[in-house]
Amino acid sequence: MPDDEELLAALGDALRARQEVPEWFVETGKNAYAWHNIDAELAQLTYDSLVDRERAAVVRSEAASIRALTFTSTRLSIELEVGEGSLLGQIIPPRAGTLEVHTTAGVTSSPVDEIGCFAVAPIPNSPFRLRCRTEDGADVLTGWITL
Repeated sequence: MPDDEELLAALGDALRARQEVPEWFVETGKNAYAWHNIDAELAQLTYDSLVDRERAAVVRSEAASIRALTFTSTRLSIELEVGEGSLLGQIIPPRAGTLEVHTTAGVTSSPVDEIGCFAVAPIPNSPFRLRCRTEDGADVLTGWITL
């Protein structure tokens, strides 16, 4: 059984470790938890061409230059292509709405047209998540994305 001195030393180590965590990281964690059980449905990452590309590298020598991501929920899917300086995407099934990009710096919005297409420029340079609100009432949120 540890004595008081050992317990105090362990507590001191824990407090020092907490101080070494960057503040933006703590805020990101708090913000992620704040969305827990909010009205938005969470969309899961169901496809990432980077993972597929790593598997295919065993049999192919050429790689696609565009990264593709797909997030799926029960109400819709969000398909993203990571291009040079921008994200191009589409909501499936197609419908109009608004796409929000949540970053550590704040939130920006982009329109989603009637065929479900949207663009985000520039690509966020920090972790971000997407929230899609459609005109027919769907409200879908992705997990945090780091490119």
